Amino acid sequence: MDARTPAPLIRGIGYSIRATSPDFDDLAGKLDEAERLGVDFVELPIFAWTLVMDGRVLADRLERLVAATRDRPFGYTVHGPLAINLMAPKAVLPRHEAALDAAITVAGAVGAANLVIHAGCVRGEDDIAVAYSRQRDVLSRAGDKAAAADLTLCVENIFRFEPMRETPLPSRLAGELDAVDHAHVRATLDVSHAFLRCTDARADFMSEIAALAPYARHVHVHDSFGRPQESWAIDDAERAALGEGDLHLPLGWGGIDWDGVAQRCRFDAGTVVNLELHRRYWSELSAQIPVLRALAEKFAAAYAAP
Repeated sequence: MDARTPAPLIRGIGYSIRATSPDFDDLAGKLDEAERLGVDFVELPIFAWTLVMDGRVLADRLERLVAATRDRPFGYTVHGPLAINLMAPKAVLPRHEAALDAAITVAGAVGAANLVIHAGCVRGEDDIAVAYSRQRDVLSRAGDKAAAADLTLCVENIFRFEPMRETPLPSRLAGELDAVDHAHVRATLDVSHAFLRCTDARADFMSEIAALAPYARHVHVHDSFGRPQESWAIDDAERAALGEGDLHLPLGWGGIDWDGVAQRCRFDAGTVVNLELHRRYWSELSAQIPVLRALAEKFAAAYAAP
């Protein structure tokens, strides 16, 4: 992407609201809060709401969601079902593709700019190369559907957890998206997820995120110490005390060098920068918004630098 493109680098900042009711009947208050905070986007957690049954969108509930989200001074992004796995075995893959199709329908109906799904993974004895091929095929089809819904499908890098053999490093995800080569299939760079995955793989964190950044139309930011979960713990406070796992800490509370991230990453034009904060730290949200906006400005300044 030419650094002189007329499209702004950073389209806006936003944050992921947290679902507390499966019927999203408490959504109005959460959107009121976002309006007071002056963000540009709100990320909707449709993975936690009762909207889809066996790949079928529940029309009456979707109508209620559309009504609840209209007439706000910000746009939307959507996080699709976390369970979608486009590298799943062939026998079950149609279920995952149907869930993705439903998520595209929901995201399109609320006018979302981006729909986030997780990159695929291999848990069993499936052939890894074949699994990647299946994912590319589904993403190509999904890109056409996303284009028809006027949104971008953004594939998010994750880290290995549970009995997971494979999920792509950021550089591998960049290569997969390059192979798909679809204008409506881009990346969500989750910086903390990359930190965790690179620790696990003993890969260079900054090089890996720099490789994915040009493919990213969406960035998830939250802090951690880049240590995979190793110790037994009951409560998230214990995990934070140990500095282990996917903590979703406020920016500046963990070990990520955010200035270094801004210096190394050249994001795609029109990128949304989205804060994913754990609900236990929600009291920090208002203080995090100026930090988030300042980080987005650093991303833009780095992009414009020679």
